Amino acid sequence: MTTQLSVLAVDDEPPALDELVYSLRQCPAVGTIYAAHDAAEALRCLEHDDVDVVFLDVVMPGLDGLELAGVLNRFARAPAVVFVTAHEKYAVAAFGVQAVDYVLKPFDVHRLSAALARVTGRTSTANRDSGEQFATLAADLPGRTVLIDRSEVEWVEAAGDYVRVHTHDGHSYLVRVPLAVLAERWEPHGFARIHRSHLVALRAVREIATRDGQTSVLVGGHHLPVSRRHLRDFRERLFHGRAPREEAP
Repeated sequence: MTTQLSVLAVDDEPPALDELVYSLRQCPAVGTIYAAHDAAEALRCLEHDDVDVVFLDVVMPGLDGLELAGVLNRFARAPAVVFVTAHEKYAVAAFGVQAVDYVLKPFDVHRLSAALARVTGRTSTANRDSGEQFATLAADLPGRTVLIDRSEVEWVEAAGDYVRVHTHDGHSYLVRVPLAVLAERWEPHGFARIHRSHLVALRAVREIATRDGQTSVLVGGHHLPVSRRHLRDFRERLFHGRAPREEAP
């Protein structure tokens, strides 16, 4: 049985997005379809769902399609990108950001199927490392979207269905993803759960102390509690699961 592709469709015009989604549903190669009205919504979708290919418009408010494609290329396991637009003039720039295909509007199902065939010919959908879908997080702020690379993060705290991500430069950002999901995806990349409410980057731990039976760690200038449930695994990873930190000269 042929594996179907998961697809994200992105267009800021609702009628155009509806038409694209409807047409993609007619393509046998397509399985799950997600839809987003702009780049910020698309990035939020990619935080939660693995996608094989993104069909996106070029001209959109905020991050345009070309800029969004550039962000997607930063993912270690980047989804394929197919542009769907009424403008021919962006074709050269589109292939400059490694687009698989460039579909002009109006299109039909046969044209979309041809684009999907190019995707399956270029990208294997087997053995995807879904953790890399979280290598970059998106935080929505008034009028802008901030992109946070995993390497910038020192610790994370739970905030309901969100997390607050604390970076090495002292900033913090609210991102919509449960801590349990983020911990599962980031633990293979040097992070450890120390408490039901906290996830830390092992490289950022500066001190571990125990007072009155309570263990805590110093990360980014903050003393964070380590629960008894997580203490043993945390110490094993801290002292045996990473290279020793180099001493300053």
